[in-house]
Amino acid sequence: MAAGMYLEHYLDSIENLPFELQRNFNLMRDLDQRTEDLKGQIDSLAKDYTANARTLSSEQKLSILRQIQQSYSKCKEFGDDKVQLAMQTYEMVDKHIRRLDTDLARFEADLKEKQIESTDYDSTSSDSRQKEKKMAKTRSKVKSSDEDGSPKSAQKKVKLLQPGEFNSPSSNFGNVHPSDVLDMPVDPNEPTYCLCHQVSYGEMIGCDNTDCSIEWFHFACVGLTTKPRGKWYCPRCSQDRKRK
Repeated sequence: MAAGMYLEHYLDSIENLPFELQRNFNLMRDLDQRTEDLKGQIDSLAKDYTANARTLSSEQKLSILRQIQQSYSKCKEFGDDKVQLAMQTYEMVDKHIRRLDTDLARFEADLKEKQIESTDYDSTSSDSRQKEKKMAKTRSKVKSSDEDGSPKSAQKKVKLLQPGEFNSPSSNFGNVHPSDVLDMPVDPNEPTYCLCHQVSYGEMIGCDNTDCSIEWFHFACVGLTTKPRGKWYCPRCSQDRKRK
């Protein structure tokens, strides 16, 4: 896939991101304003209660205290809603970052593959040009020998036409290991995960078994395309749970 194609797909995926972020930020701002209004009501009720505590009846005191408690409960609900919006906003941005990391890894692999193919093509073209030059030079010498017609020239002609005179193409031509195509530059100190024992990249999922020896897995390695609902166990832990 060309670089322009990667960029075009990624820009399409984040086209609505600014609007979604703006909507979440506006909702959080609205929750903040409503919380501040409730806090003002609580302060006003608290001042009335302390100022008129001696003249208020028991029922009036209980009524004011209930209003204050309800206002505090509402403030807590607004705070929980704001936390949920913040987490949703973070996941929204993080999802696009993970996709960008995955696309970059694929793009680098494609570039490396094209570089290897270009190197092989250049090597083939160079060998072909050298072989053509040698054959043209040999034909020129053979033609000169035919025109001469002397025994010495005839012997030279036979020598020039001996088999094995020309060098065969290099045995290393096209000798590229398949794993070299997908090799990525990796920090040797970076930890590895998953069944493939590779570093962290793209979308990953954690095993819900606290004793899992691997813990984190790439979506593709465990056959996932989306995050499953509820608890999820890796293939090894699932087998162990079935045995028990």
